[in-house]
Amino acid sequence: MEFDWDHAKTFFAVVEEGSLSGAARALGQTQPTISRQIAALEAALNATLFERTGRSVMLTPFGADLLDHVQAMARGADLVSLAAMGQSRSIEGQVRITAAELVSALVLPALLTEISVQAPRLEIDIVADNGIRDLVRREADIAIRHARPEQPNLYAKRLRDESMQFCASPRYLESAGHPTPQTLSAHQIVSFVDADRLLSYLVPAGMPLSRANIRYTASSQYVALEMARAGLGIAILPTHAIAACPDLRPVLTEIEAFKLPTWLVTHSELKTSRRIRLVFDLLAERLS
Repeated sequence: MEFDWDHAKTFFAVVEEGSLSGAARALGQTQPTISRQIAALEAALNATLFERTGRSVMLTPFGADLLDHVQAMARGADLVSLAAMGQSRSIEGQVRITAAELVSALVLPALLTEISVQAPRLEIDIVADNGIRDLVRREADIAIRHARPEQPNLYAKRLRDESMQFCASPRYLESAGHPTPQTLSAHQIVSFVDADRLLSYLVPAGMPLSRANIRYTASSQYVALEMARAGLGIAILPTHAIAACPDLRPVLTEIEAFKLPTWLVTHSELKTSRRIRLVFDLLAERLS
Protein backbone atom coordinates (compact mmCIF):
# COMPACT_ATOMS: atom_id res chain seq x y z
CA MET A 1 0.00 0.00 0.00
CA GLU A 2 1.04 3.63 -0.46
CA PHE A 3 1.48 4.96 3.08
CA ASP A 4 0.84 8.64 3.85
CA TRP A 5 2.83 9.80 6.91
CA ASP A 6 0.57 12.85 7.27
CA HIS A 7 -2.39 10.52 7.82
CA ALA A 8 -0.38 8.63 10.46
CA LYS A 9 0.37 11.93 12.24
CA THR A 10 -3.32 12.74 12.17
CA PHE A 11 -4.15 9.31 13.62
CA PHE A 12 -1.59 9.86 16.41
CA ALA A 13 -3.02 13.33 17.18
CA VAL A 14 -6.57 11.96 17.44
CA VAL A 15 -5.36 9.31 19.90
CA GLU A 16 -3.45 11.85 22.02
CA GLU A 17 -6.25 14.45 22.03
CA GLY A 18 -9.10 11.94 22.40
CA SER A 19 -11.30 13.51 19.73
CA LEU A 20 -11.33 14.72 16.15
CA SER A 21 -11.92 18.31 17.25
CA GLY A 22 -9.00 18.15 19.70
CA ALA A 23 -6.71 16.81 16.97
CA ALA A 24 -7.87 19.60 14.65
CA ARG A 25 -6.90 22.23 17.26
CA ALA A 26 -3.54 20.56 17.93
CA LEU A 27 -2.65 20.35 14.23
CA GLY A 28 -4.12 23.71 13.23
CA GLN A 29 -6.60 22.12 10.81
CA THR A 30 -10.35 21.86 10.51
CA GLN A 31 -12.34 18.95 11.89
CA PRO A 32 -13.65 17.93 8.41
CA THR A 33 -10.02 17.72 7.21
CA ILE A 34 -9.14 15.47 10.14
CA SER A 35 -12.17 13.28 9.42
CA ARG A 36 -11.19 12.95 5.74
CA GLN A 37 -7.61 11.98 6.62
CA ILE A 38 -8.74 9.33 9.10
CA ALA A 39 -11.22 7.98 6.55
CA ALA A 40 -8.47 7.86 3.92
CA LEU A 41 -6.17 5.97 6.29
CA GLU A 42 -8.94 3.50 7.16
CA ALA A 43 -9.65 2.99 3.45
CA ALA A 44 -5.97 2.39 2.70
CA LEU A 45 -5.73 -0.14 5.54
CA ASN A 46 -9.15 -1.61 4.84
CA ALA A 47 -9.82 -1.49 8.57
CA THR A 48 -11.71 0.59 11.15
CA LEU A 49 -9.43 2.49 13.52
CA PHE A 50 -11.91 4.28 15.80
CA GLU A 51 -15.35 3.73 17.26
CA ARG A 52 -17.19 7.05 17.51
CA THR A 53 -18.86 7.66 20.89
CA GLY A 54 -20.50 11.07 20.76
CA ARG A 55 -17.75 13.69 20.52
CA SER A 56 -15.06 11.26 21.66
CA VAL A 57 -13.44 8.34 19.87
CA MET A 58 -12.23 4.97 21.09
CA LEU A 59 -9.56 2.82 19.44
CA THR A 60 -10.63 -0.47 17.89
CA PRO A 61 -8.41 -3.50 18.61
CA PHE A 62 -6.75 -2.99 15.20
CA GLY A 63 -6.28 0.72 15.96
CA ALA A 64 -4.59 -0.16 19.25
CA ASP A 65 -2.18 -2.50 17.40
CA LEU A 66 -1.43 0.20 14.84
CA LEU A 67 -0.76 2.75 17.59
CA ASP A 68 2.37 0.87 18.75
CA HIS A 69 3.89 1.17 15.27
CA VAL A 70 2.90 4.82 14.81
CA GLN A 71 4.40 5.70 18.21
CA ALA A 72 7.67 4.12 17.09
CA MET A 73 7.51 6.20 13.90
CA ALA A 74 6.89 9.35 15.97
CA ARG A 75 9.89 8.60 18.19
CA GLY A 76 12.01 8.12 15.09
CA ALA A 77 10.81 11.45 13.70
CA ASP A 78 11.69 13.14 17.01
CA LEU A 79 15.21 11.71 16.86
CA VAL A 80 15.64 12.85 13.25
CA SER A 81 14.58 16.35 14.34
CA LEU A 82 17.04 16.25 17.24
CA ALA A 83 19.88 15.12 14.98
CA ALA A 84 19.13 17.88 12.49
CA MET A 85 18.99 20.48 15.24
CA GLY A 86 22.27 19.16 16.64
CA GLN A 87 24.03 19.97 13.38
CA SER A 88 22.94 23.61 13.50
CA ARG A 89 25.96 25.89 13.79
CA SER A 90 24.06 29.14 14.24
CA ILE A 91 23.73 30.75 17.66
CA GLU A 92 20.19 31.94 17.08
CA GLY A 93 16.71 30.53 17.41
CA GLN A 94 14.85 29.24 20.44
CA VAL A 95 16.16 27.35 23.47
CA ARG A 96 13.52 26.03 25.86
CA ILE A 97 14.61 25.57 29.50
CA THR A 98 12.43 23.82 32.05
CA ALA A 99 12.90 24.11 35.81
CA ALA A 100 10.86 24.24 39.00
CA GLU A 101 8.86 27.41 39.59
CA LEU A 102 11.12 29.09 42.14
CA VAL A 103 14.30 28.34 40.18
CA SER A 104 12.59 29.67 37.04
CA ALA A 105 11.48 32.86 38.77
CA LEU A 106 14.34 33.63 41.15
CA VAL A 107 17.47 32.12 39.56
CA LEU A 108 17.13 31.97 35.79
CA PRO A 109 16.18 35.62 35.00
CA ALA A 110 19.55 36.90 36.19
CA LEU A 111 21.31 34.39 33.95
CA LEU A 112 19.29 35.43 30.90
CA THR A 113 21.01 38.82 30.94
CA GLU A 114 24.37 37.14 30.57
CA ILE A 115 23.06 34.82 27.86
CA SER A 116 21.65 37.78 25.94
CA VAL A 117 25.06 39.46 25.94
CA GLN A 118 26.82 36.38 24.56
CA ALA A 119 24.08 35.45 22.08
CA PRO A 120 21.75 38.41 21.44
CA ARG A 121 19.79 36.57 18.73
CA LEU A 122 18.76 33.68 20.96
CA GLU A 123 15.13 33.28 22.04
CA ILE A 124 14.77 31.77 25.52
CA ASP A 125 11.54 30.10 26.61
CA ILE A 126 11.34 29.27 30.34
CA VAL A 127 8.95 26.42 31.13
CA ALA A 128 8.24 26.79 34.87
CA ASP A 129 7.03 23.33 35.82
CA ASN A 130 7.50 21.22 38.94
CA GLY A 131 6.95 18.11 36.83
CA ILE A 132 9.38 16.42 34.45
CA ARG A 133 9.19 17.41 30.79
CA ASP A 134 10.11 14.85 28.11
CA LEU A 135 13.31 16.01 26.42
CA VAL A 136 13.20 13.27 23.77
CA ARG A 137 9.81 14.55 22.61
CA ARG A 138 11.22 18.09 22.56
CA GLU A 139 9.00 19.39 25.36
CA ALA A 140 12.19 21.20 26.41
CA ASP A 141 15.81 21.43 25.26
CA ILE A 142 17.44 21.74 28.69
CA ALA A 143 16.06 20.68 32.07
CA ILE A 144 17.09 21.44 35.66
CA ARG A 145 15.93 18.45 37.68
CA HIS A 146 16.24 17.01 41.17
CA ALA A 147 16.43 13.41 39.98
CA ARG A 148 19.00 11.76 37.76
CA PRO A 149 17.42 11.05 34.37
CA GLU A 150 16.84 7.41 33.49
CA GLN A 151 15.87 7.80 29.82
CA PRO A 152 18.49 6.72 27.29
CA ASN A 153 20.20 9.28 25.04
CA LEU A 154 20.16 11.97 27.71
CA TYR A 155 23.28 13.80 28.88
CA ALA A 156 23.29 14.92 32.53
CA LYS A 157 25.69 16.98 34.60
CA ARG A 158 25.51 16.99 38.40
CA LEU A 159 25.29 20.49 39.86
CA ARG A 160 25.58 21.59 43.46
CA ASP A 161 22.86 20.31 45.78
CA GLU A 162 19.94 22.60 46.53
CA SER A 163 19.31 23.26 50.22
CA MET A 164 15.75 23.23 51.56
CA GLN A 165 15.06 24.91 54.90
CA PHE A 166 12.15 25.63 57.24
CA CYS A 167 10.88 29.21 57.23
CA ALA A 168 7.93 31.24 58.50
CA SER A 169 6.63 34.81 58.45
CA PRO A 170 6.90 37.16 61.44
CA ARG A 171 3.07 37.14 61.58
CA TYR A 172 3.02 33.39 62.09
CA LEU A 173 5.84 33.46 64.65
CA GLU A 174 4.05 36.16 66.67
CA SER A 175 0.86 34.12 66.84
CA ALA A 176 2.23 30.57 67.16
CA GLY A 177 5.65 31.14 68.70
CA HIS A 178 9.05 30.03 67.46
CA PRO A 179 9.11 26.29 66.74
CA THR A 180 11.66 23.86 68.12
CA PRO A 181 12.11 20.20 67.18
CA GLN A 182 10.32 19.31 70.42
CA THR A 183 7.31 21.62 69.83
CA LEU A 184 6.95 21.06 66.09
CA SER A 185 3.80 18.96 66.60
CA ALA A 186 2.01 22.10 67.82
CA HIS A 187 2.65 23.97 64.55
CA GLN A 188 1.15 24.09 61.06
CA ILE A 189 3.15 23.18 57.94
CA VAL A 190 2.27 24.47 54.45
CA SER A 191 3.46 22.34 51.55
CA PHE A 192 3.78 22.35 47.76
CA VAL A 193 3.48 18.55 47.68
CA ASP A 194 0.74 16.21 48.88
CA ALA A 195 0.54 15.95 52.70
CA ASP A 196 1.15 12.18 52.76
CA ARG A 197 4.18 12.57 50.52
CA LEU A 198 5.64 15.28 52.75
CA LEU A 199 5.05 13.17 55.85
CA SER A 200 6.85 10.26 54.18
CA TYR A 201 9.98 12.45 54.19
CA LEU A 202 9.64 14.15 57.57
CA VAL A 203 8.34 11.41 59.89
CA PRO A 204 11.23 8.98 59.17
CA ALA A 205 13.55 11.90 59.92
CA GLY A 206 12.15 11.89 63.49
CA MET A 207 9.77 14.83 63.24
CA PRO A 208 6.58 14.45 65.36
CA LEU A 209 4.09 15.37 62.62
CA SER A 210 0.76 14.02 61.37
CA ARG A 211 -1.90 14.97 58.83
CA ALA A 212 -3.33 17.37 61.43
CA ASN A 213 -0.18 19.48 61.08
CA ILE A 214 -0.60 19.92 57.30
CA ARG A 215 -3.89 21.68 56.58
CA TYR A 216 -2.69 23.73 53.61
CA THR A 217 -1.12 22.22 50.50
CA ALA A 218 -0.71 23.40 46.90
CA SER A 219 0.67 22.03 43.66
CA SER A 220 2.70 25.21 43.24
CA GLN A 221 5.88 26.26 45.02
CA TYR A 222 4.89 29.89 44.61
CA VAL A 223 1.50 29.33 46.19
CA ALA A 224 3.14 27.58 49.16
CA LEU A 225 5.56 30.49 49.49
CA GLU A 226 2.67 32.99 49.50
CA MET A 227 0.78 30.90 52.07
CA ALA A 228 3.83 31.04 54.32
CA ARG A 229 4.10 34.80 53.78
CA ALA A 230 0.42 35.12 54.74
CA GLY A 231 1.15 33.48 58.09
CA LEU A 232 -0.65 30.18 57.48
CA GLY A 233 2.23 28.02 58.64
CA ILE A 234 5.84 26.95 58.31
CA ALA A 235 7.11 26.13 54.81
CA ILE A 236 10.07 24.11 53.57
CA LEU A 237 11.55 26.12 50.70
CA PRO A 238 14.87 26.50 48.87
CA THR A 239 17.29 28.68 50.80
CA HIS A 240 17.66 30.99 47.78
CA ALA A 241 13.90 31.62 47.84
CA ILE A 242 13.94 32.40 51.57
CA ALA A 243 16.83 34.82 51.06
CA ALA A 244 14.86 36.59 48.32
CA CYS A 245 11.83 37.15 50.60
CA PRO A 246 12.56 39.66 53.40
CA ASP A 247 9.27 38.78 55.11
CA LEU A 248 10.27 35.13 55.64
CA ARG A 249 12.57 34.04 58.46
CA PRO A 250 14.56 30.80 58.66
CA VAL A 251 13.36 28.67 61.58
CA LEU A 252 14.36 25.32 63.06
CA THR A 253 17.93 26.12 62.05
CA GLU A 254 19.16 23.47 64.49
CA ILE A 255 17.79 20.89 62.05
CA GLU A 256 20.22 20.24 59.21
CA ALA A 257 18.97 21.58 55.89
CA PHE A 258 17.58 19.03 53.47
CA LYS A 259 19.74 18.53 50.40
CA LEU A 260 18.30 17.87 46.94
CA PRO A 261 20.63 16.67 44.17
CA THR A 262 20.39 18.88 41.10
CA TRP A 263 21.02 17.77 37.54
CA LEU A 264 21.35 19.75 34.33
CA VAL A 265 20.03 17.60 31.49
CA THR A 266 19.82 17.77 27.71
CA HIS A 267 19.48 15.27 24.89
CA SER A 268 22.85 13.89 23.78
CA GLU A 269 22.14 14.92 20.18
CA LEU A 270 21.72 18.54 21.24
CA LYS A 271 25.23 18.81 22.67
CA THR A 272 26.48 19.47 19.14
CA SER A 273 24.09 22.41 18.67
CA ARG A 274 26.00 25.63 19.32
CA ARG A 275 23.02 27.43 20.83
CA ILE A 276 22.11 24.54 23.12
CA ARG A 277 25.73 24.02 24.09
CA LEU A 278 26.27 27.71 24.88
CA VAL A 279 23.24 27.86 27.19
CA PHE A 280 23.98 24.46 28.76
CA ASP A 281 27.60 25.35 29.52
CA LEU A 282 26.70 28.74 30.97
CA LEU A 283 24.03 27.23 33.22
CA ALA A 284 26.43 24.48 34.30
CA GLU A 285 29.08 27.03 35.24
CA ARG A 286 26.81 29.45 37.08
CA LEU A 287 24.65 26.87 38.88
CA SER A 288 27.65 24.84 40.03
